[in-house]
Amino acid sequence: MNVYFADMHIHIGRDKYGKPVKITGAKSLTLTNILMESSRNKGIDMIGVIDCHAPAVQEEIKALIEKGEASELPEGGIRFEQVTLILGSEIEVYDENCLGPIHVLVFLPTLSSMEEFSQWLSTRMKNITLSSQRYYGTARELQYKVKELGGLFIPAHVFTPFKSLYGKGVRHSLKEVLDPDLIDGIELGLSSDTQMADQLSELHQYTFVTNSDAHSLPKIAREYQEIVMQEPTFKEFNWALHRVEGRRIKRNFGMNPLLGKYHTTVCSNCFVQVSPEIRTCPKCGSTKIIKGVSDRIQALKDTEKQASERPDYLYQVPLEYLPSLGPKTFQKLLTAFGTEMEVIHYAPYKNLIDVVPEKLTNSIMQMREGKLPIKAGGGGKYGSIGSS
Repeated sequence: MNVYFADMHIHIGRDKYGKPVKITGAKSLTLTNILMESSRNKGIDMIGVIDCHAPAVQEEIKALIEKGEASELPEGGIRFEQVTLILGSEIEVYDENCLGPIHVLVFLPTLSSMEEFSQWLSTRMKNITLSSQRYYGTARELQYKVKELGGLFIPAHVFTPFKSLYGKGVRHSLKEVLDPDLIDGIELGLSSDTQMADQLSELHQYTFVTNSDAHSLPKIAREYQEIVMQEPTFKEFNWALHRVEGRRIKRNFGMNPLLGKYHTTVCSNCFVQVSPEIRTCPKCGSTKIIKGVSDRIQALKDTEKQASERPDYLYQVPLEYLPSLGPKTFQKLLTAFGTEMEVIHYAPYKNLIDVVPEKLTNSIMQMREGKLPIKAGGGGKYGSIGSS
């Protein structure tokens, strides 16, 4: 067995023709740029690009294969240099059982299965060329189709206040919307961690995944996981989610939930933190209060016990979050150590301090140990890292 780093939620900003896929995604966030950044700079072994349902994205994949720069793997996935691409799609579900829109992630093993899925989706979606579009059908029908095509189904960022499984205050169980037997994992999102999510007993049976939801190249691998597999392929990822024959998620790496932009309950107008019972902001008088993930989970919790055999959840941040680490310093680190994963996980203190100042080296070591000082985020505003 080997261990691999994986970030399974990355968006595409523009397709090969320069047209938008994820409207809010960076223009530089093309499929080819994602693959090169992940392989050459991030040091990520497996990525899930979740806009592969778009026909122009599929054309770009085919072009890479035709040029000999990529190849389909027998056990599912596309290999490009040192990274494996798993074909994914993020879909917005809003059927009669949903109290609000829910985002889900779908992963399929082959290009042909993704093409078939896109054809099916195009009859149930107004614009197949864009990301995270509304699907017109029931959530369970979507699950059945994914399973028919041999795919994986994972509810996305399940606690964020908007467009998530538990985001609405009156929904209390995933069974109200989904077939629990057809769920392959649960994506936590940037404002929650394993300990928080395990306060809902119905989630104990599922593997938790931690992903970046990247809308730009630098955000790739701001959250990720380390997976025990034979090789980074679709089949092995599936087995890891279900803990088959030793495959498993070994460690989840995510930002401290306090850094998430929806962690605390705040006024969305002035960002002052308020009690979850408050209806009017005491500072500015606004009634636009966004309930934080931590308070939402407290309202839903039904157990103090943690699921057995959970992997460790380690608090980390991307290098770009560290104070005083600018583009030139970041490039110095990549030149010296190769990839961001190498800097974050393996570079010894004595080697780091030869490349960057002592204060920044100490910040990297603090980050490695989950001890960076932070200020909580909320209401759509990210938390921040303090100085070491």
